[in-house]
Amino acid sequence: MGLGLVSRLGYEQRMPSTTFVLIAVAIAVGCLPPLQAGINATLSGYHGHPLWGALTNTVVASLALAVAIVVLGAPVSGVRTLASAPAWSWLGGVLGATMVLSAILLAPRLGAAGYVSAMVVGTVTASILIDHFGLVGFAEHPVTLLRLCGGALVIVGMILVQTN
Repeated sequence: MGLGLVSRLGYEQRMPSTTFVLIAVAIAVGCLPPLQAGINATLSGYHGHPLWGALTNTVVASLALAVAIVVLGAPVSGVRTLASAPAWSWLGGVLGATMVLSAILLAPRLGAAGYVSAMVVGTVTASILIDHFGLVGFAEHPVTLLRLCGGALVIVGMILVQTN
């Protein structure tokens, strides 16, 4: 009965074992946003303004990526290749800056768990929609009842985390 119900709800494929490893890595990386939010908020206090904290974060991140590029020997893309990228692909940096600044402003007020749980609700909601419509380079993965139930559970989790 259990597997038949899962199949009827739209989850028919099995996950390969490598997917579990990737999920574990994603969960580990998911531990970083509350740390980053607290670190950046603290740094902003020393700067005297949240924008300086966000800029410092971005500069340090850019330097870390530059070191990784040199160490790993990542090839340089040509100007023509970059010019052929869709216009929306250049918004990633703006979105990143928005995320860093929002963490600096919101995390100290909501607390680490409150901020991240709200962010996860937004992330899961947007991800379900992005997958459904195949936006920003993702393949289409239609909304299923199981995905909607998962999204609802995330919302319930956020409410529980926000409750004192």
